[in-house]
Amino acid sequence: MTRYTFDGKPENRPNSSHSQSPAKPEPYIADLELIQAVNLAIYLRRPLLLEGEAGCGKTRLASAVAYELGLPFYRWDIRSTSKAQDGLYTYDAIRRLHDVQVKQLDPNLSYNPSDATNYRKFGALGEAFNCKDCPAVVLIDEIDKADLDFPNDLLTVLDREQEFTIPETNEIIKPTPGNEPIVIITSNKEKGNLPAPFLRRCIYYFVPFPNNTERLQEIVNAHYHNQKDNSPKTPPSTKLVEAAAEKFLEIRNAGGLFKNPGTSEFLDWIEALQNFASKPFTASELKNSKRIFFPELLFKLRADLQKYVA
Repeated sequence: MTRYTFDGKPENRPNSSHSQSPAKPEPYIADLELIQAVNLAIYLRRPLLLEGEAGCGKTRLASAVAYELGLPFYRWDIRSTSKAQDGLYTYDAIRRLHDVQVKQLDPNLSYNPSDATNYRKFGALGEAFNCKDCPAVVLIDEIDKADLDFPNDLLTVLDREQEFTIPETNEIIKPTPGNEPIVIITSNKEKGNLPAPFLRRCIYYFVPFPNNTERLQEIVNAHYHNQKDNSPKTPPSTKLVEAAAEKFLEIRNAGGLFKNPGTSEFLDWIEALQNFASKPFTASELKNSKRIFFPELLFKLRADLQKYVA
């Protein structure tokens, strides 16, 4: 049985990767504690729950893990109406009924209505459970958007047995022993804490915001390093990134904002400072100006925008 270990180094990707593995590396800087949490989740076959403020990089981790390990990647974006079964499978009974009626008129119909498996479609977890030759990485993004019963419903599927039944087709779907999915779950804590039984089942890690200029510089370097070779974008200078990071952290640390800008906003801001105008802004322009250039990229609420634009 293959032992999978995440090192936070995309160059470790195996030469032979699964066809459903991400095609390009995710620019992600993981600290040693986070790398350890990922490997504990892989070893113990428990979901990894990531919490942290929006925009701190939780979502990108799953893709980075799948890319480095060369494993298939499936993403499940949670909405307020999401149910646990949505991640397992859906069954189109109406289409099957329609095809039964059409079959009576057209015997040459390509679909066979008598085969119920033609009408079931696997969700992200279902695809991962059905992956026989290796584990799959599953991202369950923003679990806190669902109703309060959702995490516990999900727990029944992610428990030790890890299997589910499709009554419409009489199938029992479960992963091959040793190939249980690597499940990474993110939460912004929009509705408070998740249920205690669910939390006990997870490996927990809080993703802190990179609150220093050196770490932000590393993130920018990784972001531009992983661009395609034919990208017309020019990487910003070290001095520009340093000046922008200092101004950015000054805004965040001053407090008083209803919504702090995150790393995604910082990367958009850097891109605009470097490439949007006819020529890049300079570090001295950022340091000496009382204005915040391109404030609409940093502030997403009117009250926050007015504080720095007025």
